[in-house]
Amino acid sequence: MAIIDHLVVAATELEAGARWLEAHLGVRLSPGGAHHAMGTHNRLLKLGPQFFLEIIAIDPAAAAPARPRWFALESRQMQARLAERPRLIHWVARSTGIVAESAACPEPLGPPMTMRRGNFEWLITVPDDGHLPGDGLVPTLIEWRVPQHPADGLPDTGCSLMKLEGFHPEPARIRDALTRLGLNQALAPHPTVPGEAPALLAYLKTPLGLREMD
Repeated sequence: MAIIDHLVVAATELEAGARWLEAHLGVRLSPGGAHHAMGTHNRLLKLGPQFFLEIIAIDPAAAAPARPRWFALESRQMQARLAERPRLIHWVARSTGIVAESAACPEPLGPPMTMRRGNFEWLITVPDDGHLPGDGLVPTLIEWRVPQHPADGLPDTGCSLMKLEGFHPEPARIRDALTRLGLNQALAPHPTVPGEAPALLAYLKTPLGLREMD
């Protein structure tokens, strides 16, 4: 059974995005690293034991991959959203049987890829076209191949996740996928207002009080 591993916030530029997020949450982010296979880099924030938030952006100094980047970062729709400000676009769930669990999910999660960053190595599902499963509401699956977890070495800044919810034109479809993954208690899907785009919303406890991230 999968469990929530981390939240994904995206920005058009990492340094500016990190400054915005630090001001919004009232904390300092920790260094992350580069994902050479995807041409991206990130910063990190601990939200609890083996649970964190990452802010990720395309790395302008990295070579462009020969395939679409993950999390739909290159799509025109995503770039238009991020032009306004950093956005919570997705979440990732930790698996101990990524092949079987991804095959059981009715939403196409993509094949597991081997990824590395520094001392970390993991398998992660990435659709061939880079799209966000379930418009961002169905999680990507990750299976860590090393004993340590990225959150283990991060400082406790007093931030934690209070609630995660999503809005989608087909909430029953999202709910079914989450149930198949054993994650129906992790996120509450609600119907969108007609014409409204799917959205992910997190309520975070921070030193500044309760903060929303969408």
